[in-house]
Amino acid sequence: MTTLITLNKIKIACGTALLFFISYILRVNFAIPVFLLSLFVYLKFSQKRSFLRDYNLLDLSFLFTLVFSVAYFIVSHGKSVFYIPFCVVPMLSVILFNELRLSLLLTIAGSFAVASVAGNDFYLGLLFMISGSLSSILVFGARKRSVIIRTGLIVGVVQAATLFFIEGLKLQQLDRYAVLVANGIICSVIVIGILPVFEYLFKTTTNISLLELADFNQPLLQRMTMEAPGTYHHSLIVGNLSDAACQAVGANALLARIGAYYHDIGKLSKPEYFSENSNLDLKANKHDSLPPTLSKLVIMNHVKEGAELAKKYKLNPRLIDFIEQHHGSSLVFYFYRRALENLEEDQEVSEAGFRYPGPKPKTKETAIVLLADSVEAASRTLKEPGSSNIEELVHKVINNKFIDGQLDECDLTLKDLEKISAVFIRILSGIYHSRITYPESPK
Repeated sequence: MTTLITLNKIKIACGTALLFFISYILRVNFAIPVFLLSLFVYLKFSQKRSFLRDYNLLDLSFLFTLVFSVAYFIVSHGKSVFYIPFCVVPMLSVILFNELRLSLLLTIAGSFAVASVAGNDFYLGLLFMISGSLSSILVFGARKRSVIIRTGLIVGVVQAATLFFIEGLKLQQLDRYAVLVANGIICSVIVIGILPVFEYLFKTTTNISLLELADFNQPLLQRMTMEAPGTYHHSLIVGNLSDAACQAVGANALLARIGAYYHDIGKLSKPEYFSENSNLDLKANKHDSLPPTLSKLVIMNHVKEGAELAKKYKLNPRLIDFIEQHHGSSLVFYFYRRALENLEEDQEVSEAGFRYPGPKPKTKETAIVLLADSVEAASRTLKEPGSSNIEELVHKVINNKFIDGQLDECDLTLKDLEKISAVFIRILSGIYHSRITYPESPK
């Protein structure tokens, strides 16, 4: 922990030094790096901390330096300022971090910087501030590359229109308007081309790459369909529950859905030891011949094995969070009860020994997957899955997780839990709806 804190301090120091060094070399007013540092401090100590895991000062400095250096290169070589691909940074930041507020603040800082490079041109800064803000808003939450291209076209037209208004509704030097329209389109093409590089550098994942992981031809999902079909089906339902619940509370629904698809991949190592994959023709359960202490190790180990398998297949670290946190530090209750029932004299059973190692969910998305996983598994035990029984079960499971402290480290509120409960009840009631009995046709 101490090493991690030290590493973060080093990154902050390096980012700060980089900002002021580049500003000094390019002879830019130090007000620009001070503004960017103020932006970082504001975000760092903001109450909404759920998205702060995705970036640090070095990331912000790099993006800021990127647009600043390109602007300086273009202006210093006597080219028109309209060739500056300004909207690349706003679009990149909102796609990479999925945070509109951060992108808008970066746009303001970037437009100030570009305006200072171009001789403190206020109107140029205003033009880029408008186009950068619009591009951020249009690509926020984008799941398709076509959205980025469409955004580039719209932004290009808006840039040309803004210039027209700035110049008092007078058309002068028409080639500049064509350059601004082309600028927006080229910015979108650049973003699509370099997006995978920045995903790798910043160790994050975007909605576009998440959709690629949702392809059921992915090797891990293919293995689940063949080796652990019960777990595969369970993961699909958990994904649907998580997606709908995240939409209800304003969390990242796509991330939760994909995280749910992969949260149980650790069961691929011993699928037959999990009830959803057990062969119905077998009368004996695999755990009947094992002592409870060994059974709980097999069950709990699927978290560790899942994380190792994810690293082997080079899954994004954000998906590994779902694998490691989807049980938190919950109690393996069934085998704990079995251990207590088989308890002999002078023996003790530690509850801590039957708990998952954690960590507990850190984000709304991982917490919702934990709840959806528990609710879906519990719903399979209902002998009469009517609406009232499902409602009672959902409230009981969520209350137990809350009381057990599994939601202590995420920012879900009690109001959020009520919304999540309502979504789970609605979807599970739809899954287990009753059907009419069709009469047999006479022979």
